[in-house]
Amino acid sequence: METDLHYLELLDVAHRIQTRKISSTEVTQALLERIGTVDRELRSYATVMAEQAMSDARRADTEIAAGKRRGPLHGVPIGVKDLCWTKGVTTMAGMPIYRDFKPTEDGTVVEKLRAGGAVILGKLQMTEGAYVDHHPDIRPPINPWDPTRWTGVSSSGSGVATAAGLCYGSIGTDTGGSIRFPSAANGVTGLKPTWGRVSRHGSFELAATLDHIGPMARSAADAGAMLSVIAGVDPKDPTASREPVQDYHASANQGVRGLRIGVDRRLNQHLVDEPTRRTLEAALEVVTYLGAQIVDIRFPDTTQAFKDWVNLCAIEVAVAHEKTYPRHKEQYGPSLAAVIEQGRALSAMEYQRIVLRRHAFAGHVQAVFDDIDVLLIASTGVAAPTLERVSKIGEEEELLGAMLRFTCPFDMTGSPTITLPGIPAAGGLPVGFQFVGRHFDEAALVRAGGAVQSVTDWHRRHPPV
Repeated sequence: METDLHYLELLDVAHRIQTRKISSTEVTQALLERIGTVDRELRSYATVMAEQAMSDARRADTEIAAGKRRGPLHGVPIGVKDLCWTKGVTTMAGMPIYRDFKPTEDGTVVEKLRAGGAVILGKLQMTEGAYVDHHPDIRPPINPWDPTRWTGVSSSGSGVATAAGLCYGSIGTDTGGSIRFPSAANGVTGLKPTWGRVSRHGSFELAATLDHIGPMARSAADAGAMLSVIAGVDPKDPTASREPVQDYHASANQGVRGLRIGVDRRLNQHLVDEPTRRTLEAALEVVTYLGAQIVDIRFPDTTQAFKDWVNLCAIEVAVAHEKTYPRHKEQYGPSLAAVIEQGRALSAMEYQRIVLRRHAFAGHVQAVFDDIDVLLIASTGVAAPTLERVSKIGEEEELLGAMLRFTCPFDMTGSPTITLPGIPAAGGLPVGFQFVGRHFDEAALVRAGGAVQSVTDWHRRHPPV
């Protein structure tokens, strides 16, 4: 068996499994063994579902041998964030208060993954309730590139496991940046779909109108393949969109010739550090070389949207936890408890002003896409921050703005985004950037990401583990 099997891209290993060059059972066993050794230090998994994974892998091999192919994920081992319900398996959402919760059904995303033949290796660690910090009783995952560096929130385990070869793709969620932050911090590709593109039924809620569920993988094509499986209408979630689901990964090979890519050069310089600026410039050079039409734009000011996100998120978090907070306040960590208190203190008048400004901002952003197909922008203004620096984010307003101004506005608008690895920073540390698209045009994002990745090797770098 190849020594680098664990670092193959999802579609590559899928092809090998489905053409029977290697079995799903062999691949799954190899990854479980790797998890048993490597993850002792990295701590990306909250729960490993070894017995069920091996059973699912054997079933996949039997079906494939019989000529039954369920789709691009058939037989491929993946991980899911521990806020997705898994029938009979503990689902904690990073909260010890739920240590004994075993759902009686799979969440819709998990159900669709199983229907697509994916092998679920286990549940991936995350911050408390999908907010900004891990619960004090939980040991956070470790960045496989450098243990002193941030892993991103809240899908920390998803980013670490995907980067470290502990799964071929994973499910993350994004309310203010939690697919994009860990994708950038760990050097993987993360696709945040349009709000409503993926059902939220059977997943712990952080902030209902801001939560997005999406894939994290090693390439744009891989992320597109995963999205094709998990997207779509769901009778259990009335907010799930009825827009048709596309074969997203096919877009990765279409190139960008003629695609209109918008660039706000001022925005890409403001509150952006040198490694991020260098990555944005390099990405722009690549898409220009590949024949994209570059359109200079002026993006709407995100300052108020960022501030409004802070308060809107707080209100929605308070609603999500009203059954357990403050009744079980003593079991909450300080960060999650603080945001709930903040949300409970805001008035209906303040909430309504936020809602009105949110609709106006979304309209301004929508108008930008009258003239462009995708927007090239930073995924965060600070590349590979240290854990020490991130710990001071509450004390440094400029640092908070640099981290969030490129992420949370697109949760306020519900816009789809794809985060990609860029040129490494000093010491080979990951740096990310993102493309943003119009609603339900995830195909354009996979197309742009696939084009960049066809002529660069930024996404093929792996941490030294």
